[in-house]
Amino acid sequence: MSAATRVAAIDCGTNSVRLLIADISDELVEIERRMEIVRLGQGVDSTGRLAPEALERTFTAMRGYAKLIAGHGAERVRVVATSATRDAANRDDFVRGVVEIFGVEPEVISGEEEAQLSFTGATKDLAALRPMRPYLVVDIGGGSTEFVLGTTEVEASRSVDIGCVRMTERHLCSDPPSPEQLAAAVADIDAALAAVRTGESTRDEAAALAGEAAPAEADLVDAGGGMPLPPPPPAPPLVPPVPVDRARTLVGLAGSVTTVAGIALDLPAYDSERIHLSRVKARQVHDVTRMLLHSTRDERATIGVMHPGRVDVIGAGALILDRIMREYGFNDVVVSEHDILDGIAWSLV
Repeated sequence: MSAATRVAAIDCGTNSVRLLIADISDELVEIERRMEIVRLGQGVDSTGRLAPEALERTFTAMRGYAKLIAGHGAERVRVVATSATRDAANRDDFVRGVVEIFGVEPEVISGEEEAQLSFTGATKDLAALRPMRPYLVVDIGGGSTEFVLGTTEVEASRSVDIGCVRMTERHLCSDPPSPEQLAAAVADIDAALAAVRTGESTRDEAAALAGEAAPAEADLVDAGGGMPLPPPPPAPPLVPPVPVDRARTLVGLAGSVTTVAGIALDLPAYDSERIHLSRVKARQVHDVTRMLLHSTRDERATIGVMHPGRVDVIGAGALILDRIMREYGFNDVVVSEHDILDGIAWSLV
C-alpha cells in the first residue's frame, strides 16, 4: 500500500456546504465528514444573484471547516462550487470570501466535471454489491441534477437545471403544494428528463440562448425595409444524449435520495451506515414521495431521519427521484452516501 496523503475536500452546492478530510492511498480512510445546510442558492433562480445573507451563512460554515482542516493537518485542499455559483452574477463575492477563509480559490466547475466527480465518488465501492453495469449515476442537488452513464469510466453525462431548491422555489410554493403546482413541477422535470435522453435543450437552456440572441432580432429585417428575413434554423442539441436505456443499475446520490431511503427503510434516526448501498424499490420511492408532497412542513419536520434544512425542499427532491425511476423504467435504486465530495478527495492524489 502506498503512503497516505491527507486531503480536505469542500463541496459547496446550492443547498449545503460539506467537508471531507481523509487519508488516501489505495483506499479512502475518512477522518472527518461534515455537512451544513446553508441554502447558498436562496433566490438565485429568480434574481440571478447570491443573497448577502446566504453568502454569510456559507462563510460562517466554512470558517468552522477551516479550523478543522488546520487541526488535522491536511496537505492538500480543494474547494468546488456547483450549480448556484455557476448561475450567479455576483459569484466574484463568493470567490473572494473563499480565498480569505481557505487560502485557495474555489473552482466553479461545469456540470460535466461535476458529473465526473460524482461518478468517481459513487462507484469506487460498488464492487462488493456486484450490480449490473452500466450504471446510471444520478446526483440530485439543490439547483441541478447530474446524470452520468458509465462502467469504470464515464461514457456520457448531462447536467440539467432541476434540483430540490430550484423546483421548490419555482413551483411548490404552498404547504402542502396544490395539484396545479405539482402538475407544473412534474411537467418541468419530465421535460428535462426527455432532454437528457435526446440531447435537446431544456427550457432553461433555450431561454438562455434566446437571451443571448435577443439583441440580434432587430436585424432580421433586410436593410431595404422589405420582407422579413427567414428565421434562423433551430439551435442544435447542446450536448450528446445520455443513452439511459442502456443502464442496468440506477445509483442515487445526495441528501434528497438518502433521506428518501431513510424514510423507506423506516429508520428512527438518520443512519448513514444502514443507508449506504441500500436498495430501495420504485414503489417505496413513490409512496414516500406521495407522503412528503401531501404533508405539511410541521409534519415533515417530525420525521426522524429528516435534517431540519431539508424539510421545505425534500418533497421536490423526492419528486425528481420518483419521476426519474418512472420515466426511465428503473425498478429500484442503489443509494450511495459517497458522491462528489469523495470524488473531489480522490482528485487530490
